[in-house]
Amino acid sequence: MERINASGQDFKTLNDCLRRAGDACTFENCCGQRFLAAGMAQVDLTIEGVPGNALGAYLNGAAITVKGNAQDAVGDTMNAGRIVIHGSVGDAAGYAMRGGEIFVRQNAGYRAGIHMKAYHDKVPALVIGGRAGSFLGEYQAGGHIVVLGLHTDGKPAVGNYPCAGMHGGKVFLRGDLRGVRFPPQVHAGAAAPGDLAEIEPLIRTYCSLFSLDAEELLQTSFTVVTPNLENPFRQLYVPN
Repeated sequence: MERINASGQDFKTLNDCLRRAGDACTFENCCGQRFLAAGMAQVDLTIEGVPGNALGAYLNGAAITVKGNAQDAVGDTMNAGRIVIHGSVGDAAGYAMRGGEIFVRQNAGYRAGIHMKAYHDKVPALVIGGRAGSFLGEYQAGGHIVVLGLHTDGKPAVGNYPCAGMHGGKVFLRGDLRGVRFPPQVHAGAAAPGDLAEIEPLIRTYCSLFSLDAEELLQTSFTVVTPNLENPFRQLYVPN
């Protein structure tokens, strides 16, 4: 595996290096470079440090692992592949993602999963281990968002105004949600066994990535949020 010192290098230089690196590459001393691995398909990238905004934007099958935190818009409009963050992410993680998977070990900022969508066999997934900020799943049109609520110091797994404008997909929230207010355009209720079967592979993958006990998490209760069938947003976006 080739190791590249990212210190002082701009994103264009680093992406050119990544294209020449072959199957696997590590960027060390990364500090805020944006658009890393944008649009890439066949590479396994490990990042040591903190990448900048739009990490893995338009990703088309590559695998990215960040050994720490990442900034805003991780996986912006990604189409396929996997992004694993061993810390927290900023705002708008998974913005408009239409395929692939994002696993965040700790927390996510505002508007995670905004405009997430699905198409035929492409069902994107965003798994957040800690808590998500306000406007989670805003205008979501498809895919799965899972928030596990680990290590949140007694706070709910999600902030204010979750699922505003949601018209497709599902959001799964683990733990105590007292005090969380959902908009009238969605339905929030206890997840049934069939619902949990949909996300069991995601939870098992998350636990495998971050060395946690999947069985323990799967035995706890989840709330599943889905669009109300009479949702006016759904009528705008989904054919009758």
